[in-house]
Amino acid sequence: MSKNFKYHRSILKKVSFDAELFKKELIKAYRFLNPHERLELGKWVRSYIEDKTQLQSIELSDFGTITLG
Repeated sequence: MSKNFKYHRSILKKVSFDAELFKKELIKAYRFLNPHERLELGKWVRSYIEDKTQLQSIELSDFGTITLG
């Protein structure tokens, strides 16, 4: 895991109280990460939001698109 990946993951944890802010930071993270790190971040996000009801409206596609449903 790169420092950049760890940094964005820590930011996402800090803003997880707000779905809109989480989505905004997730989009920002996708811009800075390489394709492999994006996949890893997507896996982490899916796992992380499982028990966070306020974030479960966020959907990640396999193509890197993020929606807030």
